[in-house]
Amino acid sequence: MRRGQLWRNVRRIWIGLGLGVTVVFIGWSLIAYRASNEARLAARSDSTVSVERAEGVWSFLPRREPPADWPAFIFFPGALVSPAAYAPLARAVAAAGYAGYLVELPRRGAFGGADDPELEHRFDQLLVRPGTPRRWVIAGHSRGAAVAAELAATPRAGFSGLVLIGTTHPRDVDLSRLTAPVTKIVGTRDGIARPAGVEANRARLPAATRWVWVEGGNHSQFGWYGFQPGDRRASVSADSQHTVTIGAVLAALAEARRNQTSQSRSGE
Repeated sequence: MRRGQLWRNVRRIWIGLGLGVTVVFIGWSLIAYRASNEARLAARSDSTVSVERAEGVWSFLPRREPPADWPAFIFFPGALVSPAAYAPLARAVAAAGYAGYLVELPRRGAFGGADDPELEHRFDQLLVRPGTPRRWVIAGHSRGAAVAAELAATPRAGFSGLVLIGTTHPRDVDLSRLTAPVTKIVGTRDGIARPAGVEANRARLPAATRWVWVEGGNHSQFGWYGFQPGDRRASVSADSQHTVTIGAVLAALAEARRNQTSQSRSGE
């Protein structure tokens, strides 16, 4: 066989292998980032929580209207992950009496979707939507947490707290002077937002930040979807990790509510 023909054959083999790996990766990703059955069920209305989706925002509202001074919960999903994968978290918030909102990343955060001006437009439109509480706690997971951190760096009126889940951010902004309460939730076996990277940016957070370490928790189990490429295997059950995460979010909302009550009394 001539050398030219040999190299052509080798090149065809490499191209074939590359295409095969790409197809497998895309297929895995489509399955991995898909919301679980539990999550899809949580995205349905029932007698306790009303669920609506419009203009890139999912609303999870308690059937009993919350007090006017209670904060809302505004959440940004991780990149590529189905927004419905966080429906159980938003439902738990609404079941506790708070208004909860999931703001979709354009194109699920792919191809620059997390930096698309449309995302900030969705957020701003939500804040002025009739019925949206005037005070709110912002949160996100992974790439969504990076979005939340960026928004917290230049907070709008009503900003009452920040919850960062499974992320090394803030990396690009300094939030150390924030006066609103901040909660940081970290999985000790997170293969995407590794603890060492999280610790590297500790100084960019307020000294009073509440740190919640999920022992044995990984990146994927902060949502209700499959095993994300690049993650590590968790040594704690998904149910346990979800319970800790939901508890930390509800604690952050309760703290924001108490702060408002204290401020109202001091102004009397």
